[in-house]
Amino acid sequence: MAPLTASLFSLYLLALLGQSANALHVTNSSSSSAAVHWLGVKPSLNLGATFGLPWPRGAYFPNDTTFLVSDSSGQSIDLQSWATGYWPDGSLKWTGHAIPASDSVPQGYTVKAVPSSRSSTRSNSALRRRKTSGVTVTESAQHIKVDTGKISVSFPKSGNAVIDEIKTAAGKKVGKNGRLVLQSQDAVSATSDVRGEISINYFNFQSRISNVSVSDLTSVRTLVTVKGQHSPSDGSSHGDWLPFVLRFYLYANSSAIRLVHSLVFDGNATSDFITGVGVRLDVPLEGEEQYNRHVRISGVNGGFFNEAVQGITGLRRDPGSAVRTAQVAGEKLPDISTWATTVSSRMRWIPTWNDYSLSQLSSDGFTLRKRTKAGQSWLNIPGGTRSEGLAYLGGATVGGLAVGLRDFWKRYPTGLDITNAASDTGSITLWLYSPLAQPLDLHPYHDGLGQEDYADQLDALEITYEDYEPGFDTPYGIARTSEISLFAFEKTPPGETLSSLVKHLNNPPVLVATPEHIRDSKALGTYWDLPNNSTQAASTIEHHLDFFAKFYQGQVEQRRWYGFLDYGDFMHTYDVDRHMWRYDIGGYAWDNSELSPDLFFWLYFLRTGREDVYRFAEALTRHTGEVDVYHIGKWKGLGTRHGVQHWSDSAKQARISQPQYRKYFYYLSGGDERVGELLEELLDTDKTYGVLDPNRKVRTDGWTPSPGSTVAIGLGTDWSALAAGWLIDWERRTPRWNESRTKLINTMAGIANLTNGFVTGSGLYNLTSWTLGPPPADPANRGNVSVSHLSAVFGLVEVVSELIEWFGDEELPKGFKSAWLDYCYYFGAPKAEQAARYGVNFGTLNLYQGHSRLTAYAGRERNNKTIEYRAWKEFYGTDGLKESAPWNATRVGGSKVLIPVDEASWLATNDVAQYGLAAIENLAFAGDELASYP
Repeated sequence: MAPLTASLFSLYLLALLGQSANALHVTNSSSSSAAVHWLGVKPSLNLGATFGLPWPRGAYFPNDTTFLVSDSSGQSIDLQSWATGYWPDGSLKWTGHAIPASDSVPQGYTVKAVPSSRSSTRSNSALRRRKTSGVTVTESAQHIKVDTGKISVSFPKSGNAVIDEIKTAAGKKVGKNGRLVLQSQDAVSATSDVRGEISINYFNFQSRISNVSVSDLTSVRTLVTVKGQHSPSDGSSHGDWLPFVLRFYLYANSSAIRLVHSLVFDGNATSDFITGVGVRLDVPLEGEEQYNRHVRISGVNGGFFNEAVQGITGLRRDPGSAVRTAQVAGEKLPDISTWATTVSSRMRWIPTWNDYSLSQLSSDGFTLRKRTKAGQSWLNIPGGTRSEGLAYLGGATVGGLAVGLRDFWKRYPTGLDITNAASDTGSITLWLYSPLAQPLDLHPYHDGLGQEDYADQLDALEITYEDYEPGFDTPYGIARTSEISLFAFEKTPPGETLSSLVKHLNNPPVLVATPEHIRDSKALGTYWDLPNNSTQAASTIEHHLDFFAKFYQGQVEQRRWYGFLDYGDFMHTYDVDRHMWRYDIGGYAWDNSELSPDLFFWLYFLRTGREDVYRFAEALTRHTGEVDVYHIGKWKGLGTRHGVQHWSDSAKQARISQPQYRKYFYYLSGGDERVGELLEELLDTDKTYGVLDPNRKVRTDGWTPSPGSTVAIGLGTDWSALAAGWLIDWERRTPRWNESRTKLINTMAGIANLTNGFVTGSGLYNLTSWTLGPPPADPANRGNVSVSHLSAVFGLVEVVSELIEWFGDEELPKGFKSAWLDYCYYFGAPKAEQAARYGVNFGTLNLYQGHSRLTAYAGRERNNKTIEYRAWKEFYGTDGLKESAPWNATRVGGSKVLIPVDEASWLATNDVAQYGLAAIENLAFAGDELASYP
């Protein structure tokens, strides 16, 4: 949603909410403050930052609130503010804020929300902001120009260049003609040792812009969004493809540009093989002596490759120590007339190095090379292990540009190329996928193995746990987002500066509120609380949760869960015999959010505030929301169940694209625009049920889907995902929020009107009226009973908890809460109780440990200590992880494994997610009763 920009729009919003301006006016003159601190160690650089803050219901309203900020020394600074979420009464639930770059970095900041009189705000923008001399935006028919005070950047509105030029405050042009580059081929060799057995055609593409826009709020931070596709640059007949969205963030007083680069794969997996994806910018070098031109390429742990295009060190003759020292430091050399003539008279014999190339083709090693010019051989340079992904090209007097990719080695195969450094215009290419790697082969990993029908597929599911179906193992519509930084310089920077930028690039500073403030606001639910060490039992649970967090971080490293499409995810189940995760076995490989590990890691961060957990959860969000979900095509809005390839399983379901998994990062980040875009993509997920029935292989009632008609949806994994998206949309007040509100209220009322509520299991959802009725198996609504152990483990508990909090008892659809509490209570109740209530028991179920949080919730809502006690009994005494488990990892080495690893053979990701969520929520709902167990 675009930020609020005018009081007129604010009044219109209030009218939509059914509230008058007077009703929303805050008469309390007191102010409320929220402290934000840097996550982890205070950064050495502040190049501008964006963060989110939650606010309690009813406290502050968009047209009656001014936000102010001061740093830890009490100094007032500029602040840009906008709404990212609202409470149902129209008050602010979440706000996003941006602060400018600064030379010094304080420990933290305090943001004050100050209610102000309506008369003083009607002539100003909603969520008023302090005026600043920082960012200025100039827009014409051809360009958008942004000036931060340190740099000015021109963005063309059409053509192939996404950046026209970058200038420093002194007027030096240090970058120009920024564009995207793409290479592909139409086939791959079937064998690795035979050359030329097939004909392969090669293609080259460049960016072609279709739309450019600039954000409305531009006082401290400006966002320029560029959309387009890759268009042939070689005259080939290949059509435009691989749509992109580029988001350029520029902050006041900053010489840096943050670029969030998103691609969607819309090719054919059998004929479109990506061989290189990159971002290229030209660097003007005209007038700079070759010996004053510098190349810097990052290595390991802040180290850099430091050279001049024409080196004067190590020669047979010495130009003088002052000359050598200046070149090594990247400074302008003394006038050549002052050099020893034994060198200055022979400069024409010293080669100039035109091209440099670093290739990170694995997570464990990079190679580096250079050459004098095209047609001459490459000279190998000692490489290293893990390059930190930054390259600089420039001169001591003309300035230069550095370009870097976050998580460079983790997202291999990547690369950095510097070309034409000896000419008037050099270039830097950042390869998100290196052309020196094997083509990105998205073929299915097997040919179907002879599975001819649903019977075969269901039988195969029994052995490999893979739900295969022909044509469903397609990558068409998956996406990937990368974070890139550009840094402009008036002159070649010192090595220490570049080293600091590498740290900033790979661990961007994050400002966040305290766990206490977030909890007290209730803006991210009331189903979690701060760590609890009040008893030995609680402390033991806290140690177990800490073990999970550290173990999975360690497994990512040891198991090398890295790569262009893989980084951010982890595996599902372990193979004890091979001492490996089951990377090659059907549905046991990549986890793809199965049983909600995303929720666990985000809730664990909320309660602990730990940086390592935040970074881990952020990478998970960036992966699962992009690679595991379809963003275009007939399955847009659906995700893919766990499998050997992220898209290989035929179960395409909303339980994987669950918006609740993205919600925490979206709000904490201040409304990350890419994640916001993903959330809006999911608003039409309900329409996919008219195209694809999730239960098509096991359905026995004869129902078949039809586009635009009444469709069957499950009340667990399906409705929880749809409801989460509708609630977030209502909170965000996007252009479709009234539609989302209606869908949410109608379906909640529909569930409440079912004779057996959530126990019914499914219902028929009308895609036109957005109403929900009885399922096909019980059209008369006599009372269907269909309970699955999966229904509540993909966000249903968290979503419904937030819904009940959101509406309150007075506005909640009648009967909805009681229907939910019944489900929570009876899932783990004795079978006799189930039969007494519903006529039949629920049969044989599992995941009782994870479901203990439902019991705990019912106990809290009914203020029943006996039910709360039962929750702990289920947590400890049913299935899932036992207290008798080892709760440690064992080192395995020698000939049994490829490399030494730590394994916890007693652990599976499903268990981690459900134990973790149950532990966190049980402590929040029924923590007091733990002391009395057993």
